[in-house]
Amino acid sequence: MKPSLLNKLEHLAGRRSEIERELSEPSVIADQETFRRLSQEYAQLGPLAETYAEYRAVCREIEHLEHLQSDPDREMRGLAATELPAATQRRTALAERLRARLIPVDPFDHNNVFLEIRAAAGGDEAAIFAGDLHRMYARYAEARGWTVEILSENRGEHGGYKEIISRIAGAGVYSRLKFESGAHRVQRVPETEAQGRIHTSTATVAVLPEIEEAQAAPIHPAELKVDTYRASGAGGQHVNKTESAIRITHLPSGIVVECQDERSQHKNRARAMALLQARLLDAERSKQAQARAATRKQQVGTGDRSERIRTYNFPQGRLTDHRINLTIYQLLRVMEGDLDPVIGPLQTERQAEQLAEIGE
Repeated sequence: MKPSLLNKLEHLAGRRSEIERELSEPSVIADQETFRRLSQEYAQLGPLAETYAEYRAVCREIEHLEHLQSDPDREMRGLAATELPAATQRRTALAERLRARLIPVDPFDHNNVFLEIRAAAGGDEAAIFAGDLHRMYARYAEARGWTVEILSENRGEHGGYKEIISRIAGAGVYSRLKFESGAHRVQRVPETEAQGRIHTSTATVAVLPEIEEAQAAPIHPAELKVDTYRASGAGGQHVNKTESAIRITHLPSGIVVECQDERSQHKNRARAMALLQARLLDAERSKQAQARAATRKQQVGTGDRSERIRTYNFPQGRLTDHRINLTIYQLLRVMEGDLDPVIGPLQTERQAEQLAEIGE
């Protein structure tokens, strides 16, 4: 393990011991808020400190066994040779556990998400590709037991969507989909192309964590402009005859959200407010990501929608993720919802980045 990571572990273990002393002080016990905060920090550091204590113990054991290898006693040398491999394996396993525990936990990893897909350059073909992406994510969600709920859609003239916004709910949705934000490019021969020429089109994807009530920032009602209107599209006479659809404008930021999927105006308003919270958080996190990127280039990227992250080349059956130079020839499988061969390497790369940042 790198010395920089060992130094970090030593610091965190020392911090836990320091908190333990503070928690026994009468002044801290009397201050409920301070006692609660320190108790929470102490509990969070517990698993890491315990694993680090195990790691240090096995390192001392290995040092002792290596010393015994030069012992004059033949039996002691044999004992050391027998036990050293197992001890070394334990040290390796503990080092991996420590690296995993050092990686900061994203507070939104377990949240549901709003998935926004919009056709960009390429006209009708871009809308068709946006529809293909929506189908890909919907199939991935179905395979993992998640639910997909369409909040609003604007269909393309020749298929697909100019824009489609959905909510995906389930265990760990954001942790799996958060690296999908950005510009997706497709290279293929459109069905409308008579001469068989390959066209390039793009669609943008935004993955926004749904904000739970405890995580939500307060929004003053005076900052909102709320409009109701009649929903369009499928849904029967009820949808078309009542003003159940909701459009909310956040005046300070200019962000506009709408929801027309539910027949109840109350439910549409709740969904629209949740989407607004998600977009406001996304805007704030984008600012923070840009600030970090100014001091350190991030390999996996910031999630900016203008950033081209992936190319889907149909003639060659090839998918390329440009952030980590990943190329796989399983394009059709991916488009059918088998996204794990792409998501797994992205998660691994991000964890390596985070460890590098800790080391620095």
